[in-house]
Amino acid sequence: MGTVHQYSKGWFVKKLRAHGIMVHPQYKSHLGLYKESELRNLYYRYVEIESAEQDK
Repeated sequence: MGTVHQYSKGWFVKKLRAHGIMVHPQYKSHLGLYKESELRNLYYRYVEIESAEQDK
């Protein structure tokens, strides 16, 4: 697999999966079904918040 553009849909899916999120936390359906903007919202809601909390 080639390099993934940093803010492509695949990048968000990869980051969320690395964070242990395999499906949408609320709807429980596969991440691949969502648009890039929806994945970005999930990323900032779950991954960025957790990272910020760990920094405190």
